[in-house]
Amino acid sequence: MTGETDHNLRGDYSRMRPDYTVDQDWDAYSAAEHDLWRRLYRRQEGLVRKYGCDEFVETLDTLNFGEGIPRFDKINAMLGPKTNWKLVAVPGLLPDLTFFDHLANRRFPVTVWLRNPEEFDYIVEPDIFHDFFGHVPMLFNPVFADYIQAYGKGGIKAHALGAIELLARLYWYTVEFGLIETKRGLRTYGAGILSSGGEISYCLDSPNPNRIGFDLMRIMQTRYKIDTFQETYFVIRDFRELFEATAPDFTPYYEQLQGREPHSASTVLASDRVYHRGVAPVVRAA
Repeated sequence: MTGETDHNLRGDYSRMRPDYTVDQDWDAYSAAEHDLWRRLYRRQEGLVRKYGCDEFVETLDTLNFGEGIPRFDKINAMLGPKTNWKLVAVPGLLPDLTFFDHLANRRFPVTVWLRNPEEFDYIVEPDIFHDFFGHVPMLFNPVFADYIQAYGKGGIKAHALGAIELLARLYWYTVEFGLIETKRGLRTYGAGILSSGGEISYCLDSPNPNRIGFDLMRIMQTRYKIDTFQETYFVIRDFRELFEATAPDFTPYYEQLQGREPHSASTVLASDRVYHRGVAPVVRAA
């Protein structure tokens, strides 16, 4: 997700290049870090088979990176021929414009550091496990990969138009916390859910949150929560719907939304296509 923030950033930014990339330095990872990765992977692998979309699970099986922290160069050797994307190592969160430029050029930034053991269940700032496990398998899907590039190009324009907040909501409710219809029922494709030990079951099993059909303008007018499980999840019918809905020029959309009061994260509108209306207070992420 875009990364401008007010808190002190983790990660070593002292050796980064002008585009914020660094060397992964895979040999520097400790045995304890590889062990923590394996434990995170084992926990999450079982959950995504039940709650993740087929596209994610099928790619996860082909990557086989559960034995330790993966090498980006080896993944790039598979990812490049598949969708013409590549992973680039970064020290942590990036400025918005830098992040958008990488996506627009089919480079996906992946944080190099791994969380501490005491952060096993929840971490505030994205680490390599979130970035890699949550995002990378979906980059092997051609339609979704094209959507991410289109988002990056749109982000550069939104930055110039002062519409970053509107576009950030779209990323949040799709790339990070999106749900999708499947023959097996609703499943998730959002990286923030797929890499979470708690929210992955909550988003589909809990009666608490709203589950509402994807609507581009509705999403860009809806606030989100960063310190709790989501109060609302938006559902796409398929990845083609997502790509086609976001293909047009967003400039007229930004003009329409200018000055409108955003909806709260828990709002359900009469015009919404409701899969499920939430019934209880939101649960804090933990």
